[in-house]
Amino acid sequence: MHPTFTSDKPGSCGICGMDLVAVEEEEQPTPTQPAPKKKTIYRSTMNPNEISDRPGKDSMGMEMVPFEVEEAAAPSEVSGRAAVKISPERQQLIGVKTETLKIQPIHKVVKAAGRVDYAEPNISLVTLKFEGWIEKLIVNSTGRLVRRGEPLLEIYSPDLVAAQQEYLLALKAKDIPGNAGLSVLNSAREKLRLWDISDQQVESLERTGQVKKTFAIFAPISGFVIEKEVLSGQKIMPGEKLFKIADLSTVWVFGDIYEYELPYVKLGQEAMISLSYFPGETFSGKITYIYPYLNSETRTNRVRIAVKNTEFKLKPEMYANLEIHVDYGAKLAIPADAVLDAGVKNFAFVDKGEGYFEPREVSLGVKGEGVYEVLGGVAEGERVVISANFLVDSESSLKAALQQMTREAAGAGKEEQKHD
Repeated sequence: MHPTFTSDKPGSCGICGMDLVAVEEEEQPTPTQPAPKKKTIYRSTMNPNEISDRPGKDSMGMEMVPFEVEEAAAPSEVSGRAAVKISPERQQLIGVKTETLKIQPIHKVVKAAGRVDYAEPNISLVTLKFEGWIEKLIVNSTGRLVRRGEPLLEIYSPDLVAAQQEYLLALKAKDIPGNAGLSVLNSAREKLRLWDISDQQVESLERTGQVKKTFAIFAPISGFVIEKEVLSGQKIMPGEKLFKIADLSTVWVFGDIYEYELPYVKLGQEAMISLSYFPGETFSGKITYIYPYLNSETRTNRVRIAVKNTEFKLKPEMYANLEIHVDYGAKLAIPADAVLDAGVKNFAFVDKGEGYFEPREVSLGVKGEGVYEVLGGVAEGERVVISANFLVDSESSLKAALQQMTREAAGAGKEEQKHD
């Protein structure tokens, strides 16, 4: 009848005389963080760093205003920082966000500028080992695609005509008793072979028994003619370059890696290649070589990537963007946004609950994409501040400074009392 009347013992109501009914009292939750003691100090309105534990005037003659601060707690492990309490309303106002630490895959992407070039082993020069004159120029322009064994030109050479005649004479004399005839035939055949006359051409010479005035010179590989150095009717000397042919079915992409990222790059790693010419399309290749020297001007190290190019989309001298993905496996990770630099040390603010944020020194390992590997300082399951942590850091620094000045002011007051 009268709920305002209570007692911790059985009995009757002191107002109406009815028996009291037993009810269970809810236990009050124990706060996880003890409420900090506060102390009033006085601070200059013009210079916030000028404080005192007594009322009075500042160095500019203005009245100092009272200001409540929490009494110094246990020193923080991060120099110049102190644990702070921020109300939920203020957290929402300044945009404080936290994230739970967990074990997750860590990977890094090394990015570099690249350039497409010819694959050196796929370039072939066409030269002659005898002198002569070009009777017919079959491939008469650069940029043309030729197939291996396709005729490039026909050449007349007195030396080659004489070599054919020698071979035919030796062929007729091969049946002379003894090995002399066979030896001469083998020598004549070897001479033609050393001049790059094909077996098919020699067989044709044997079959017809006719000396050919001109011989065809064939493409040694399939590819594009990237250089043509001859004209019809031109005299050619031994060793003179006639054509340069490049097979573009595989190309090289050179990338320039900054020296600080070089430890993450290894032979055999896959690289993803993208070009502005082909938006949304990527090509992949393997790192086949890391050059053993650094560019002193750009502080970069060149790497070489072999890329399949069966459709000939990649053309030498094209610019490319490279991405090399490095996988570190699953490790305890902390967001990069949570880490603050304190000079020689790194720290983060750990959410201790009920609005308390504690600065904690953290030991970091490798840096991945947006995260660091955690070696020590924080544990899996703890929450760290990832947004507005610079504002939290400002409050933490201010609080640490005020605590330090409060201690100094208190120490100075004790010294004055001793002298008094």
